[in-house]
Amino acid sequence: MRRAARVLGDQLRSAPLTLSLLAGLWALGAATGSLSGGPSARLLARTGVGLPTLGEGHWWTPLTSLLWCSGIGAYVFTSLLLLLVGPAAERRLGRLRTLAVLVGGQVAGTLLGTALVQAGSLAGEQWTASVADQTSVGPGVGLFALAGVLGYRLTVLWRRRLHLLVLLVPLVMTLYVGHLQSVQRCAAALLGLAAGALLSRGRPYLRSHRSSHSETRVLVALCLVAAACGPLIASLYDNASGPFNTFSELYFSHRLSPEDVADFCAVSAHDCARAHAVERIFDTPGRLMAALFPALLLVLAEGLRRGLRCAWRISVATELLWTALLTRLYFEAGPVSGDVSQYFVEAMLLPLLTTGLLLATRQRFRLRLSGRAVRRLALVVGGAALAASAAYVGLGRLAAGQFEPGAGVRGLVNGLPAQFLPPAYNDLLPDYPIAVGPVALFLETYCGLAFWVVALGALLSAFRRPMLHADAAAAARARALLTAHGGATLSFITTWDGNHYWFDEQGRAAVAYRVVGTVALTTGDPFGAPEDRARAVAGFARYCDARGWTPCFYSVGAETRASTAQLGWRSVQVAEDTVVPLPELAFTGRKWQDIRTALNKAGKQGITAEWWTYHEAPLALREQIRAISEEWVSEKGLPEMGFTLGGLEELDDPDVRVLVAVDADRVVHGLTSWMPVYEDGVPVGWTLDFMRRRSDGFRGVNEFLIASAALGFKGEGARFLSLSGAPLARARQDEEPTGLQRTLDWMGRALEPVYGFRSLLAFKAKFQPEYRPMYMAYPDPAALPGITRAIGKAYLPHLTPAQGVRLMRKLSG
Repeated sequence: MRRAARVLGDQLRSAPLTLSLLAGLWALGAATGSLSGGPSARLLARTGVGLPTLGEGHWWTPLTSLLWCSGIGAYVFTSLLLLLVGPAAERRLGRLRTLAVLVGGQVAGTLLGTALVQAGSLAGEQWTASVADQTSVGPGVGLFALAGVLGYRLTVLWRRRLHLLVLLVPLVMTLYVGHLQSVQRCAAALLGLAAGALLSRGRPYLRSHRSSHSETRVLVALCLVAAACGPLIASLYDNASGPFNTFSELYFSHRLSPEDVADFCAVSAHDCARAHAVERIFDTPGRLMAALFPALLLVLAEGLRRGLRCAWRISVATELLWTALLTRLYFEAGPVSGDVSQYFVEAMLLPLLTTGLLLATRQRFRLRLSGRAVRRLALVVGGAALAASAAYVGLGRLAAGQFEPGAGVRGLVNGLPAQFLPPAYNDLLPDYPIAVGPVALFLETYCGLAFWVVALGALLSAFRRPMLHADAAAAARARALLTAHGGATLSFITTWDGNHYWFDEQGRAAVAYRVVGTVALTTGDPFGAPEDRARAVAGFARYCDARGWTPCFYSVGAETRASTAQLGWRSVQVAEDTVVPLPELAFTGRKWQDIRTALNKAGKQGITAEWWTYHEAPLALREQIRAISEEWVSEKGLPEMGFTLGGLEELDDPDVRVLVAVDADRVVHGLTSWMPVYEDGVPVGWTLDFMRRRSDGFRGVNEFLIASAALGFKGEGARFLSLSGAPLARARQDEEPTGLQRTLDWMGRALEPVYGFRSLLAFKAKFQPEYRPMYMAYPDPAALPGITRAIGKAYLPHLTPAQGVRLMRKLSG
């Protein structure tokens, strides 16, 4: 938290223009008493921009409108927008250009937006005519133009996302709220995008890139989010007048005045009870019930983002159902007037456009839930519906006297649809008993709400669960491919449990990966035929894109890094591989003094090195190995790290060789495990994985074991020995690190007291290795938080809360 605050402070200190504008905005608002409710009517008439003020000749209002906001909510929103856009714009555009774009966008956006409102009014459009007499203030107009220009100075993916938000936010506000300022912001956003394109024309980062499957899905999902949130936003405004505002009737009824309630109560007891039921809609439980349909759209948007066909089908069905219900709402009372017909056409635009978008992008949503997931989802949703219905009818029958009129089974069954639909649809349903007593009110309020909470939770859980299944045949195929063609020094870890496999079309190259959240994290480099590995990078990226995953190549070498660079990806060093060439290896000279000392001491103490496989080792040795490992874990108070770091389970492999240091009493002092590096079906090198020593044993046992292994492998004709990668440690510190690299270096220093990665790299330096950087390659910096969580989960999948607390204490202490 302190680090984040420090970074934010550094950014703000480098943005004096932003801080000056922010301070001036609040100071001027406080000085004129405008913070709570905006400028006074007199001040607004001289500083606000709109048709009335421009018509009076107040030509300066497009400029002065930048200096005030319409109320405390607008001041807060504008301040957040300024803090998000301003510092980035000052860095990317420069202070003078930032100020010019902000002021120019404010002037041009307010003038164009006002002109569009006037044109609509002259054309007879009722919506624009209703806001033609409004005036507006607020620098948000210029800020949206600035954000549009800023987007062109960002990377492709960030540019698309920022531009999408720049368009979507003011467009939703225009279509649903419909105020003059919403139109002005929308106009400014369009002007900013156009100006940014002109200013950035010819720059290399402005090249056109076709949207990937995942980006298209994100776009469709965001459109569904807008369709869900727009009516809710409009319902917060008493004077919302946008063309799509009538669609909010799908969520909320019109609130009755006290006079309306009195009139209904004068008719009959049932009408009186129903009027009070409408009033209860605007209490907290009623509002939650009204918001559950938008929540359904939000959950479906998550399924669409992941490319799920079932989410697409439910979305289409929902839009069609709403279209039918909306039609019935408008025409239930019989023939309608021309004005109502116009409102109906406007309201129908949203579900029809959304349905059209879903149908046009149907081929992007091909992923299917497993049969087991579908059955589980049906069981949970069906069970929740049955339980809610049984509770309403069964308990309602016991409290029949608390309904108006008295409730029988048939009446309660007739009232079931009202429990599951938003309150706005109550008028479409036949008469049913209205709750008036406490038990009946509880059932009427919470039965439907409980069902929707359970159903939406189950749906979201099904969407977010990775659709992967263990495939023993794929694992065997991958192992055969690795043995036949080989891979990098760490490629043998692709045979470990927890990996899934992607194969190219020819079956000559493969990638091992695991999915954590929406991140497909590879276990090292592609492996297989050398000439096909580079193409496998792009193939795997396409495979992930089709499934809505973010690919991340982790612990890869320079060749894979170069292949990802051709795709426009970024990379950062995450480890340092240490490779010892064996043909010329000789422990002579001063630099090998520590190694010779370890070998000599072992000989004097009667310690020898024995080769085993874990499965074939005597039971006494295996028990000691397990005890040494458990001792190490208990000392740390933390679980062993997994993913690229093996444990006892990975030791038990017939192709993994275990070198054990034992004394004359058959006491194990330490052990190392070695994974083969294949080429043309035979091992040509070996990679260190598991290394443990007894706490009270021979102190130089690790040096002794590695030196003994090196001499043994050299005698067998192996070409090299890899001491494996040291995570979060680098040998070369002479290059200027990037911000992300500095963060990783800081993490390495922070984790040093716990896992000792840097000490491990220093230890390996005793063997005079060749240093080979290992990288993490990723397509989008925006995905780094998710990638970070995925890596942490991959390394420590079973970290308990207590262990997490101990880890934080050690890091902070």
